[in-house]
Amino acid sequence: MGFNCGIVGLPNVGKSTLFNALTQTAAAEASNYPFCTIEPNVGRVGVPDPRLFRLAKIAESAKIIPTQIEIVDIAGLVRGASKGEGLGNQFLGHIRSTDAILHIARCFENGDITHVDENINPIRDIEVVETELMLADIESLKKRESSISKKNNPELTAEKKSLQKFIDCLEKGNLLNQLEFTEEDEVVSNAMRLITRKPILYVCNVGEEEIVSGNAYTKAVGDFAKNRGSSVVAVSAAIESEIAVIRDENEKYEYIQSLGLSESGLDRIIRGGYNLLDLITFFTVGAPEAHAWTIRKNSKAPAAAGVIHTDFERGFICAETIGYDDYVAYNGEFGAKSAGKMRLEGKDYLVNDGDVFHFRFNV
Repeated sequence: MGFNCGIVGLPNVGKSTLFNALTQTAAAEASNYPFCTIEPNVGRVGVPDPRLFRLAKIAESAKIIPTQIEIVDIAGLVRGASKGEGLGNQFLGHIRSTDAILHIARCFENGDITHVDENINPIRDIEVVETELMLADIESLKKRESSISKKNNPELTAEKKSLQKFIDCLEKGNLLNQLEFTEEDEVVSNAMRLITRKPILYVCNVGEEEIVSGNAYTKAVGDFAKNRGSSVVAVSAAIESEIAVIRDENEKYEYIQSLGLSESGLDRIIRGGYNLLDLITFFTVGAPEAHAWTIRKNSKAPAAAGVIHTDFERGFICAETIGYDDYVAYNGEFGAKSAGKMRLEGKDYLVNDGDVFHFRFNV
């Protein structure tokens, strides 16, 4: 299990360029005109995690398999998208199927790259896109409200209450992800796949020379995100494109350091995405392969087993568990077992980030 993020923003803010860099492909056509991306491009990318390589080295694993994320490049939205402008309805439908939103804001000046509103103003751009998302949700909610209001069914009372609560929130100009949800609210929201309920990571696309220091635009977006209760990262799509073509890992790391950075934009986005969705990583390690897996925080051991295979969850007996630090400190499974650091955890065990598991099951 990884997670699925949709890249959104106005046309020509760097979405497709960033998508290409993140997925290290040329699948998306990065052209200097609106709507060059019509159908969403989907890419999967391995999540870089130094712990996985450390575990693989200790276990002398023949194969290393990182956990993956799925990134969906969705075409630029414009004013009127919720009413179908610029093929908006089609694009909004793609957003509904994602787990989270990466909202790309243009925070660089470049006269050679056109802007749909002629000047650079990332807060205005963000608000244009979010307004369309809110209008799309309002339309869906009012359709549902109209449908069930015709039914005199007491069982729909709680749903009606949630629908009105959502509509009131949106009509005040607030995203649903800023609203406190009840259990019934969650049920209604999930069933309707409401866009503005999804968590948002704001991504400032800056020029190469401003990736370290940022600029007035990134500060404005940072303040905006803070007020939204969201997070922000700054990347340079141009730099990420250069990093993507470097195959040698040492050379890549040296290049990143030469820019005054400690990690790539991809790493920052992934970490931001993990925090956004409350995700953690666990591992299975052996001679054949070292494998990283993703699961949500506060998940129990059987659910982790189910990420690997449904039979593991169905027939779960227990999980042989070694913490990452113990696995490394005692040089692998044998050493950790000998030191009494391996535990047998049952069905109620909450998975910790970095746990190394061997599942016992019977089906």
